[in-house]
Amino acid sequence: MGEKPVPGFVEELRREFPQVEFREAATPADKLREIQDADVYYGWIPRDVFLAAKKLQWVQIPGTGIDHVLSTVPELVDSDVVLVNSRGPHANPIADHVMGMVVALSHQFRRLSEDQKAHRWDGAAYFERFLELSGGTMGIVALGDIGSAVARRAVGFGMRVLAVDKKPVRPPQGVEAVWPVEKLDDMLRQSDWVVVTAPYTKETKALLDRRRIGLMKSGAFLIAVSRGDIVDEAPLVDALKSGRLRGAGLDVTAVEPLPDSSPLWDMENVIISPHVSAYTPGTFSGRREIFKENLRRALANRPFLYVCDKKAGF
Repeated sequence: MGEKPVPGFVEELRREFPQVEFREAATPADKLREIQDADVYYGWIPRDVFLAAKKLQWVQIPGTGIDHVLSTVPELVDSDVVLVNSRGPHANPIADHVMGMVVALSHQFRRLSEDQKAHRWDGAAYFERFLELSGGTMGIVALGDIGSAVARRAVGFGMRVLAVDKKPVRPPQGVEAVWPVEKLDDMLRQSDWVVVTAPYTKETKALLDRRRIGLMKSGAFLIAVSRGDIVDEAPLVDALKSGRLRGAGLDVTAVEPLPDSSPLWDMENVIISPHVSAYTPGTFSGRREIFKENLRRALANRPFLYVCDKKAGF
């Protein structure tokens, strides 16, 4: 067990799986000691712990993105150890967060909040300043679990929805089209809202670079909730400062925590959250349920849920 301890979880596992021996490992020394005989590791495995393992068969990451563990433990990629993530429970809360940012930006909730703090009632300041979502176009970069959940909500708001994805995907109900990544430029030109839900890989690093940010519609918005390095922040800042992009919602940034010196902090047209969009009780309990289900599957010699492609990076 390599995740932050959850009170009662190990006891719960021991009751439910009496045939399995569970050991908690909270400190680096604990992890190095306990990994010697471990078949399974649940948590974010450090490189020295992975290299010290002798019997390890599978690692379950209690999250969605696997880029960090693959970059810090490169030996994992070519090993026989199965890597599993816990992506299912994240989709709905992250999609809710996306739509919260969309509504907050379109109706200037940040400015409204400042007015409330100042006890300022100034309706004239907002005259014709809000945007209707219905009839607008949302473009989603990657239509996986999170992207699909965002699409469902956007359709519910009456938006036209486009998407690009690396894999051929049949458009879900209400989604106009799912194009290959080669048509990303076309999607950017048409979208009032661009939502980044793609995993971070070699192919997606700086996918939205200066050229592509330059292709976005004048007055468009960018929302990023998967990984910050997918968006080149310098041209994003330039586009926001110039007003060519109307706003951005960022739950992820290239460097985390976002440095104090970043101009993004002080931009009135930017909403920042500290990589917390999935932080609901259901997400964390869902991660643990996936681990338990995969234990059942391992004991029954059945395929795991959410096996990752270590070479593809997701």
